[in-house]
Amino acid sequence: MATAPSYVEQQVMPQEKGLMEHLMDFSFQRMVTPRMLKLLYSIHLLLGLIVATGFVFNGFESSTSNGLLAMVLGVVGMFFWILYCRIVVEVLGVVFRVGEVISGSQQNQ
Repeated sequence: MATAPSYVEQQVMPQEKGLMEHLMDFSFQRMVTPRMLKLLYSIHLLLGLIVATGFVFNGFESSTSNGLLAMVLGVVGMFFWILYCRIVVEVLGVVFRVGEVISGSQQNQ
C-alpha cells in the first residue's frame, strides 16, 4: 500500500555544489580556497618534511658529523617552516573571512 510522503520527505534540502562545480564557476561567486586551506597546509608540511629528510640524508652521505648537524638544523628548520606555514594559512583564512563579512554586509544594503 502506498503512503503519502511525510512533511520531512516533501521538504527539499538545497544541495551544496561539489568542488569540481566550484572550480568550473567562471563567475567566481563562491571561493574555493577557504575549503582547501587544510589541504594546502598539509601539503606544505609534507613538502617541508621531505626537504628536511633529504637534507639530513645528504648530510650523512658526506660524513657523520655533517649528518648530525643537518639533523639538528633540519629540526630547527622544520619548526620555523611549520610556524611560517601556519601564519600564512591563518592570514589567508582571515582574509577570506573578512571578504565574506564585507560581501555579506553589502548584500544587506
